[in-house]
Amino acid sequence: MANRYGLEIRAAAASDAAGLAELLGTTDVPVGTADLAARIDALQRSGGTVLVAVEWGPPSGLVALAPVVTLGAARPFGLITTLVVGAESRRRGIGRVLLKAVGRAARQAGCDRLLLSVEPEQADLHAFCAAAGFTAEGRMQARPLLKRGSAEA
Repeated sequence: MANRYGLEIRAAAASDAAGLAELLGTTDVPVGTADLAARIDALQRSGGTVLVAVEWGPPSGLVALAPVVTLGAARPFGLITTLVVGAESRRRGIGRVLLKAVGRAARQAGCDRLLLSVEPEQADLHAFCAAAGFTAEGRMQARPLLKRGSAEA
């Protein structure tokens, strides 16, 4: 999908499952490799997007998005179900690049905004969301998707 300064952002594949399971394990989300591969496949088959950030070794970041259609809105929103950057890879722009790529995928799916659930104790994620243009909507963080051709954070 994209390659910037040795960082590749691309669709996750079943072959990424082992590295992604290890990355998710650092966030207290234990999942087995085979189970994660099946979940990635199911999300992608149902119209979702799973993107992985890879530098020179194991995955350094992951974002998963599910378009959600509701009766209360004319267009779906993109629900970010997972956003993880490895501790040793943080503060280097990987999260922002993942958000930009998943925003593009959400627009292609017809979504008009991104939503991300952030728990009160996740201070670092709250700060990241604020810096990336999200605003609080209850326990969710929301960011409108900009139209093609306009600047995006």
